Amino acid sequence: MDHSQHQTIAEFSYWLAFMTGILGSGHCLGMCGGLVSSFFIRLGAKGIWPYLAYHGARVGIYTIVGFIAASLGAVLISTGQFGKLQGVLQIVAGIVVILLGLDLLGVSPIRNKLSFAPVAWLRKQFGLAVQKGPVVGALIGGAINGLMPCSMTMAMAVKATTAPSIIEGGLLMLAFGAGTLPSMLSASFLFGKIGPKLRGWLLKGAALFVIALGVSTLWQGIRYYSVMRNLLG
Repeated sequence: MDHSQHQTIAEFSYWLAFMTGILGSGHCLGMCGGLVSSFFIRLGAKGIWPYLAYHGARVGIYTIVGFIAASLGAVLISTGQFGKLQGVLQIVAGIVVILLGLDLLGVSPIRNKLSFAPVAWLRKQFGLAVQKGPVVGALIGGAINGLMPCSMTMAMAVKATTAPSIIEGGLLMLAFGAGTLPSMLSASFLFGKIGPKLRGWLLKGAALFVIALGVSTLWQGIRYYSVMRNLLG
């Protein structure tokens, strides 16, 4: 694969990740809108800095997860036959991302119950964060929010394991996080004003973008594995 093809695929993945975040606004508001609204009410936040700290930390955690996921992917494909394993990793990741997209649509036979940390512990720390002051508490709360269980976030993290470099894995998650900013920044006043029907349609749109990302990853993996199998024998 030449440089121009690689750049095109990377830009396509970033765009899909960003649009997943944008269209996932209904899902974000449904899952986290009330949580974020009540958090800022209890925090007694004044001015813009607590909000910037919260969402900066949340998107920062997504980016770190992307770095870690891409690092794990690099470790997996650094053993044995590099080319073939990279193709296999992309195929497996593509299938998992598709399943997570189907989970968002509510039609997957396998329900996602995974998170980056124990949920009970996360909720406890989230509640305690309000005691740390407006800015520090917001930083802690945002970081914890970034670790909350979510099929969309999990799908992006799985996709990041197939990134060609650690930097690109982080950028993929950063693009997704940037897409979630409009809805999450306005969660305090939009929550409850977007009806369940509209949230449902937005969620379906986000799920379709997740599935498209999974199909793209699966197809790249099949092509890459086929080429490397012929080269390596």
